[in-house]
Amino acid sequence: MEKFILIFRGGNTHISTANSQAEMDIIQTWDNWMQGLAEKGILAGGDALNVLGKHVTGSKKVVSDGPYATGNEMVGGYLIVNAQDINDAVEISKGCPILNEDGSVEVRPIQKR
Repeated sequence: MEKFILIFRGGNTHISTANSQAEMDIIQTWDNWMQGLAEKGILAGGDALNVLGKHVTGSKKVVSDGPYATGNEMVGGYLIVNAQDINDAVEISKGCPILNEDGSVEVRPIQKR
């Protein structure tokens, strides 16, 4: 098995800002999906990211307040999964609830040392 990171961008619902029942239902869908991955031994780790942050840029180390991206470019969280290969990891990513909100999942292999 290899490890892959699934990076979630976009979507309309975030755990830190969800306040309606519809949004809470979407969060529950995420919980169910991740629990299913954990039960199958696929989930190796991951977290939602807070919508606040800082951004450090360039050799002068300029610091600015986040978020540093908006809309579909904003990274909302990530998971690390165990998969046979990148194609298997892509299939796993297709179950991600963010795709139902027109978000996207970037699938990247984690570099072996």
